[in-house]
Amino acid sequence: MAARTARRTNGNGTLEAAMALLLQNQAQAVRDMAQIKRDFEEIKRYLIRHEQLLANLPEAIKEKIGFKQ
Repeated sequence: MAARTARRTNGNGTLEAAMALLLQNQAQAVRDMAQIKRDFEEIKRYLIRHEQLLANLPEAIKEKIGFKQ
């Protein structure tokens, strides 16, 4: 039993504590990745909208200044 206890203990605490910290870090990383994905999706929507506005800009300018073909 002593050998098993020694194997499961390190200088900074127990293996269980290290594993618990690892799981917490992984859970936080997953939450962070989910937030990053939401942020990128929002940025993508903005970029698509701006792309549409820029594509329509020449025609909108022509209409604004009264240019007729």
